[in-house]
Order: sequence, then structure tokens, then C-alpha cells
Amino acid sequence: MIVNFTTVAIVAMVCWALGTLLSILARRTPALKIPAFVLSLGGSLFMAAFIAFYWSILDRPPLRTLGETRLWYAALIPLVGFLVEYRWKIEWLKYYCMALAAFFLCINLLHPEVFDKTLMPALQSPWFIPHVIVYLVGYVLLAASSVTALHNVYLQLRHKGNDNGESVSHYLALLGFVLLSFGLIFGALWAKEAWGHYWTWDPKETWAFLSWLAYLGYLHAWRYKIDRSKLQWYLALSFVVLLVCWFGVNYLPSAANSVHTYSQS
Repeated sequence: MIVNFTTVAIVAMVCWALGTLLSILARRTPALKIPAFVLSLGGSLFMAAFIAFYWSILDRPPLRTLGETRLWYAALIPLVGFLVEYRWKIEWLKYYCMALAAFFLCINLLHPEVFDKTLMPALQSPWFIPHVIVYLVGYVLLAASSVTALHNVYLQLRHKGNDNGESVSHYLALLGFVLLSFGLIFGALWAKEAWGHYWTWDPKETWAFLSWLAYLGYLHAWRYKIDRSKLQWYLALSFVVLLVCWFGVNYLPSAANSVHTYSQS
């Protein structure tokens, strides 16, 4: 499996790199736009095909470990960049998204996992797949929102207006927040089935709730007309809380007794 992953990861990254190069060249040679799009999209399609193959080999959804979730992240986040380009005609976001996807693939290449078919009893639940996938898509959207917000901050520092960019970062954050909300609900239902309680203030649960509150605070600030240019800083930094929830919690001392330790590696 690691040999197959290495090949697919390299092919995907080469596709994204060539697609990016052709997209830049297409500004002077429009005929290159279609090959650029096909190559860029091809990188994500290769990853999607690998995930499907991986799923069939493992006889379970590849969602158990951090390494497995990074595969989904690498396949999904470039798609957000393509959708933003289609909807808002903003081209630059897809380059950031493809670079971020390549970064997560490199982490997996540097830290290969032992592939295990087994699922612990707590994961043998109908809520397992919807809970994790909803959260992953939410994380992807919020990552794209954060990148857009950082780009907006950069433009502000250069004294260039970017009202359209602020709208994009906001709508991505709004949709991501909706998925975070569903993720919390699905997680509570899963916890009730697996451990008998909807909520126990487990470290992972606590940071998931803090992440939800961080984005809820942003949406309230937007609703009450707080300076939206300043909110770009808030939105960019909110993703740090999400990263702690996703990765950082596993390294906290309190995580040793967490019921979510199955998600490590």
C-alpha cells in the first residue's frame, strides 16, 4: 500500500505543479487553460481514486487515523479552489489549495503508517462515517476561508481594496461553520451510542466546542457590522484553534486518557 501511495502522491503533486505552471502561462496563451485545468483537477481525481481503492482494500473507510484524514484533505481542498474560481472568478485561491494539499501528502510520505484493517468497537457505528466526513469537509472549507482571509490581510497591508475577497472568505466560513455544527451533533449521537453519554468534556470534545465558538464569534461580529477588514485577522487566526483540535490535542497530557486516542498516528 505504501508503494501505491507514494506513486499516487507523486503523480498528484506533479499534476498540480504542471497545472499551476500552465495556468500561469495561459495568461499569455489562452489555449493552455484547458490542459491546465485538466492537470490540476487530475491531481485530485488521482487522490480520490486512491482513497476508493484504499477503502476497498481495508474493508473499512480510511478515516481512522490522522494520516488517513490527511488523504481526504489533500483530495478535497483543491476542489474548493476550483469551485471558488468557478463561482467568484478568483483564480489565485486554487494555487494555495493545491500547495496545502501537497504539504499534507508530504507529511504522509515522511511519516508512513502501518495500514490496519481492524476497527475498534467504538468506530463500528453508523455515525462514524458521516461524523468524520462532515468534519473533514468543514475543515477544508475553513482552511480555504483562512487562506482567503490571509490574502485579504496582505492586500490591506498594501492598501489595496478587496471587497470580493472578503465576501468569499465569509461565505466559506459560513458554510464551514454549518458543517462544524452538524459534526458536533453527529459526534454527540455517536458518543451516546458508543459510550453512553452525549458529552463528557473529553479534550477532543472540548477543543471541538472551542473551535465552534470561535467561528460563532466571527459570525456574530460580522452580523453586528464590526469592521470587516479587521475581521479578516480574526478569521485567519480562528483556524489555529481548529488545527489544535485536529492535531494538537493528541499531544496534550490530558489526551492520554481520551476516548479519541484511536485518531492518533
